[in-house]
Amino acid sequence: MKQPRFNQQSRFQRLDFLENPNVGVFCKTTDDACIIRKALPKKILKRVSAALQTKFIELQMVDATIVGSLLACNNHGAVVSNIVRQKEIDVLKEHGFSVVSIEDKFNAVGNDILVNDVGGLIHPRIKHKTITLIEEALNISLQKGTIAGLENVGMAAVATNKGVLCHPKVTDEEKKVLEAVFQVPVMIGTVNHGVPLIGSGLVANTKGAVVGSLTTGIEMGRIVEALQFD
Repeated sequence: MKQPRFNQQSRFQRLDFLENPNVGVFCKTTDDACIIRKALPKKILKRVSAALQTKFIELQMVDATIVGSLLACNNHGAVVSNIVRQKEIDVLKEHGFSVVSIEDKFNAVGNDILVNDVGGLIHPRIKHKTITLIEEALNISLQKGTIAGLENVGMAAVATNKGVLCHPKVTDEEKKVLEAVFQVPVMIGTVNHGVPLIGSGLVANTKGAVVGSLTTGIEMGRIVEALQFD
């Protein structure tokens, strides 16, 4: 298994965001734009930029830093919780995103939706009318489902247009669904020294990845393999 090398210019960065290794809670990325919480040090932003090779959109949604939990996106558009303010939605639109705000009991959309540009898996109890709105914004078809029995599929995995890395307790049937939905290979792994909630500690696109500082070399090697980084 290939083990990545880490340096300031690497496309595989192991980081804390203000001493917090749960980088996926604070950030989402597409292949073109990284949407990230405000007030991070410039040296951190520089390393994130080196990894993901994107422009930055710095946001503080509803006075919260958990941008990654309130947002889901792909290269077609973005979905935000209805508690996100209009001025923040306008910023996303200014950067070319088609944005939809959803009103649903389960509205931590970053935790509840897993997408790439081909398809998506969504919390099984989200309403059908909400799913239709999301499909239109992201230009994909969504399927209800779970990963390792967990309904918060956005926390249980990370998907790109090259691969999916998911919770190690995913069932065979769930894995088949993931492969059909995303049309890429699916592998299991962990982040931050054994944490199975991949989405909490990994932010990735087709170019590179940012992982929590506790992630081991073996775990990072698995990420490289699953997401098919050169």
